[in-house]
Amino acid sequence: MTESLIGFTRAALRAAGGLGTAEEIAQQPALWREVLAATHLRRGQVREFLDPLLARPDLRIVLAGAGTSAFVGDVLAPALARSLRRRVDAVATTDLVSNPHHYLAEDLPTLLVSFARSGDSPESTAATGLADALLTECHHLVLTCNDGGALAKQHDDSPRSLVLVMPPAANDTGFAMTSSFTCMTLSALLALAPDLVSGEDVELLAASAEQALDAGPELARRLAAQRFQRVVYLGSGPLTGLARECALKMLELTAGRVASWHDSSLGFRHGPKSLIDESTLVLVFISADPYTSRYDWDIVHELRALTRPGSVIALSSAGASDHEEGDPTPHMLDGVDDAARAVVLVVLGQLVAVHHSIAHGLTPDNPFPSGMVNRVVEGVTIHPLSPPD
Repeated sequence: MTESLIGFTRAALRAAGGLGTAEEIAQQPALWREVLAATHLRRGQVREFLDPLLARPDLRIVLAGAGTSAFVGDVLAPALARSLRRRVDAVATTDLVSNPHHYLAEDLPTLLVSFARSGDSPESTAATGLADALLTECHHLVLTCNDGGALAKQHDDSPRSLVLVMPPAANDTGFAMTSSFTCMTLSALLALAPDLVSGEDVELLAASAEQALDAGPELARRLAAQRFQRVVYLGSGPLTGLARECALKMLELTAGRVASWHDSSLGFRHGPKSLIDESTLVLVFISADPYTSRYDWDIVHELRALTRPGSVIALSSAGASDHEEGDPTPHMLDGVDDAARAVVLVVLGQLVAVHHSIAHGLTPDNPFPSGMVNRVVEGVTIHPLSPPD
C-alpha cells in the first residue's frame, strides 16, 4: 500500500480525518475503467432501451439531481445537446420538486435522467414521481451509486426505466461527492453520447487523472499555504458546470471558512468581478475548443493584470505552450470533449479543496461534526402536489 496519498502520508491523513476522502479521490482512474467495462457488459440492454427513445425527434431530455448530482447535468447538458441535436435541459431536483408545473409544463415525451449518489435524498424519488404524474409519457434513466437506495428500488422493475449502478466504491463514504460525480458523468456520456467519448478516450482520461494525482498535490499545497479567503472558479460551456462543482467542494470541505464563487468566463465581468481583492484566488478551466478558449484566456490575462502574481491559475489541456510553469494539467487530452475532460479537471478541484480543508484544521471526511450539514440531506418534507395556478 502506498504510504503517500494526494500529497500526504496516510498517517497524516488519518490524523487529519481525511483518509477516506483522499482514497476516494485517488481511486477515480481505476473506477472509470470499471465503468467502461460495465458499459460494455450492458451495451445491448442500454441500446435497446435508449435507441428507440433517442430516435424520436420530439423527445425532451431532462438531467436531474440535487447538489453535486445536479452539477453532473450542468456539465453534460451542453455537450449532449450538441451531440444528440435535440433539447437537453439540466434541472435540479430541488427546483423540479418545488416548482413542478414550471419545469414540466410541456407535456412532451420525456427521458428523465436522474443522478444520485445514495438515491435516498427525498427529492430524488419525488422528482421521478412528479414527472410520471404530470407527463403523459415519461421514461427514466437512473444513474446511482447505491443499488439499495430508494431511487434504484423505485425503478428497478419498471418497464419504462433503466437503472445503471456505478461500481460499489463510487458510493463515497466521505461527506463530499468525488468518485460518485466523475463515475456518473462518465457513465452518462458512454450511454447517451458514445460519439463524444470512446473506450480509448476513457483510458486517456484515466491516465491523465493519474498524472494529475501525481503533480496536482504540489499546486494544491502551495495554494492552500497562501490562505486565500475567497476562491473563484470560471469556465465555459460544460466547464461552467465544472466550476460550479469545484466551488461547492471548496465551500463544503472548508465548512464555509473559504467563500467560493463560480461563473462563466464571459459572465464574470458582469458584476461578480466585484469579488476580486488581494485575498482572492481565481482558477480558470480552459476549454479544449479553440474558439471558446479565447474567451477563457481573455479573462485569465485580464485578471492577472489586476491581481498579485500567482493568484490567477489557468488549468487546461490546450498544449504546453499555453501552460504556465507548474500547471499540473495533463497535456494528452487535446481533442477530447470538454464534458469528458471535466472528470480529470475536477480531480484538481478536489485536491485544492482537501488541502484547504486540512490547512484550516478541518476534517475533510466530515467537515460538519455538529451535523449542521449532512452527507444525505435531512429535513426535507415532500408536500402533496397542488394544481397549477
